[in-house]
Amino acid sequence: MTKQLIGGLIAGAVLASGAARAEETITAVHAFPETLIYTQSFLSFVDKVNAAGEGIIQIEVRGGPEAIGMFQQPDAVRDGIVDMVYTPGSFYGGVIPEKDAMVSSNLTAVETRMNGGTDLIDQIHQEKMGVKYLGWFDSGVCYNLWTRDEPSFDASGNLEVEGLKLRGNAVYNAFFTNYLGAQVIDLPTGEVYSALQRGVVDATGWTQIGLIDLKWNEFLNYRIEPCFFSTDLGVIVNLESWEGLSAEAKEVLTTVAIQHEKDSVEALRAKRDEDFAALDAAGMQVVTLEGDAKAAYLLAAREKNWERMQDLMAEQPGGTANYDRLIELFYDPAADQ
Repeated sequence: MTKQLIGGLIAGAVLASGAARAEETITAVHAFPETLIYTQSFLSFVDKVNAAGEGIIQIEVRGGPEAIGMFQQPDAVRDGIVDMVYTPGSFYGGVIPEKDAMVSSNLTAVETRMNGGTDLIDQIHQEKMGVKYLGWFDSGVCYNLWTRDEPSFDASGNLEVEGLKLRGNAVYNAFFTNYLGAQVIDLPTGEVYSALQRGVVDATGWTQIGLIDLKWNEFLNYRIEPCFFSTDLGVIVNLESWEGLSAEAKEVLTTVAIQHEKDSVEALRAKRDEDFAALDAAGMQVVTLEGDAKAAYLLAAREKNWERMQDLMAEQPGGTANYDRLIELFYDPAADQ
């Protein structure tokens, strides 16, 4: 009887221990406020993981920039302060300049997942930063230049930026300064509304969606076409945390991430169409570069970014070994035809 009781207790303890290990938890933060469409996309991913991973893996979201500053989040995930971060690669571009391959891409995450581009980016993240690149979310959305006043053009149809108080950031400064010749004022996203309100800036680059969420459309009246670049938002996971997860937990996270890459492309393109319609109805004017001026604008956006990537890669261990391969995997010349 005693042996049977002890055996039962041991078996129960083993079962209880197994149950305790069965559901793992990782912590996460996101770069932007919860109200922004991109954050909503990430929170949708979290919901999908928590539904599919019930009893296996759960993500505990600890907030956004109010929890950890948006520019400090990449270091926080690298150092293990938090397990997962949803953030633009441009926020840690000094460590991983290769992220500019995504910024300059004319492909979506669905295509780069299939052709090996995402695997290469993951390998680079692991080697250089000690993080797992889980997925490139919300791709397929590009950037426009938005202005308060009607833009002007020279005799050849090129955009003139002299006198423009242009808000810049790490995503597009190489293009704005090296090609457009603009004097930019670097501001984080959360400070742009007040800067527009006070007249500190009167133009900004921003993605095709989210302007209404941020209420910048209260001050910006013109959208300049064509759009350029791609969003480089992704999820990175502390490598030690990732390697400590069970095979089942990794499978859930990977499978849901791959599906969300696809889902987010479709959802955000639909959102772009809705936003454009709402902005048009509210009086947003669209100004379009044409002919050679348009071609030069797009070429410069891409090539100035590639130049920045190559220069920064050259300064780091490994140098430019992956440069040509990154361009091959993230840019398709035929897609621009």
